[in-house]
Amino acid sequence: MQPVLEILAVDDFALWPVGEHESYGYLVLDGELTPAEVGTAVMRIADCNDFEPEEEHGPCPTDPLGTFLHGLLTMPDLFAAGGFRVTDNVTGTAFVEPGCCSGLETWRDWLEVLDGTGYAGFGHDPSSVAERVGGTVRLTLDAYGEESSPVIELPVDQVRTLVTGAQRDLQDFLSLAGTWAEQHLPANAAAVTAALARALDLGPTQ
Repeated sequence: MQPVLEILAVDDFALWPVGEHESYGYLVLDGELTPAEVGTAVMRIADCNDFEPEEEHGPCPTDPLGTFLHGLLTMPDLFAAGGFRVTDNVTGTAFVEPGCCSGLETWRDWLEVLDGTGYAGFGHDPSSVAERVGGTVRLTLDAYGEESSPVIELPVDQVRTLVTGAQRDLQDFLSLAGTWAEQHLPANAAAVTAALARALDLGPTQ
């Protein structure tokens, strides 16, 4: 189980260094990313929220950096396209793939599967779902696909361990991003780091 961020290729971004990625691929978020990969992730999360906030959030700055970061820094509800992806490391089979409209900010839906309603969906195309059935969790890659979908059942405790590990990866990424922001966005480092924490539904780094 890995936290992944959906990436869109950008050819002319020049506000800070970013890596090269193909559109609609996924970038795994953890503490091992290169500075360029962190820059890509921050760019993408900011871009996910790059629309005109409501009037009460203040006028949009006129400089390119301020304009690009405005939504990320002022919107109360942030979105980060992606989610927790679950794959079999041996076969490469995916059992959960974040679909359209799935966001990392809702990763705690996994806790609902374990300790709450017992069910969570993760967007569409594919329509991946997780369902708790007694002491197991059933993961289905595409619950509404016309063809048979990969399915796996795992013990609840194993899924809990996987979720804890993915949460730790997210927290490690946030810590790395905080250091990156101090180097590349010194005037906005604290605000950007706090915004990323909100976009990923995490507490601020210590």
